[in-house]
Amino acid sequence: MELVVSLAIGVLTGSGIWLLLRSRTFQVIIGLSLLSYAVNLFIFSTGGLRTGAAAILARGQPGTLGEFTDPVPQALVLTAIVIGFATTALLLVVLLAARGLTGTDQVDGREREG
Repeated sequence: MELVVSLAIGVLTGSGIWLLLRSRTFQVIIGLSLLSYAVNLFIFSTGGLRTGAAAILARGQPGTLGEFTDPVPQALVLTAIVIGFATTALLLVVLLAARGLTGTDQVDGREREG
């Protein structure tokens, strides 16, 4: 399970950085989104990757940290997802406004020749 999550984080990070280096603004926004998903997966994986484990203690059961998942990274990721959606929406509005003002979607505002 850890190998799959590590590979997913690596692929998302690599793809996000590759898209960030592109010259079109929409590709830059998608690259930022992929990087935020990679960071969310990384934070989520720090809480411990356990399947079928309870996140809270049951009544009358002695609690040891080895048997339960940590709910704090899950809460952080949930908050980061909401903030990421809002940021992506704001960037798309700015992209549309810049496209209307400059007539191009290049990062530098100039269309490529040839």
